[in-house]
Amino acid sequence: MDIYQISFLISTIWVGPFWIAMLVNPKKEKTKNLLREPLFFVGPIIFWFILMFLNPQGLLDFFKSPSDAAGFLDGLGALLSTKAGVSATWAHMVVGDIFVTRWIWTKCLEIKCNPWVMRSSIFFGVVLMPLGLAIFTIANLLKRSVKD
Repeated sequence: MDIYQISFLISTIWVGPFWIAMLVNPKKEKTKNLLREPLFFVGPIIFWFILMFLNPQGLLDFFKSPSDAAGFLDGLGALLSTKAGVSATWAHMVVGDIFVTRWIWTKCLEIKCNPWVMRSSIFFGVVLMPLGLAIFTIANLLKRSVKD
């Protein structure tokens, strides 16, 4: 197993406890304390920096690509065609997923969301973030329209 596989695995596993806490015990004080600090996303970010440090050429090539759309896409494609690029991109996506999921969880607590909506939004927030965000947004809009 190389550093790229290890970083892929650890980035994925890192967010698990935070996600499970939001999903299983969303209103517990222990969950709130766990998610109060930035620890929930620090691990994958550290791996992103390590991967970029180990393979700076991929990032340099990406930024050197021409400013036209085809050159930009070619540079991005070249970066993503490496283990370092895929692992770094995965860490980036995992951070985005857990960050948005934490935001959904926070908003659900604030507006006293239906438990079904909260859990499904949090579940999909990490598994398929755009769907989790859509569930939360649609449910919130429907809730507001019923009140009016």
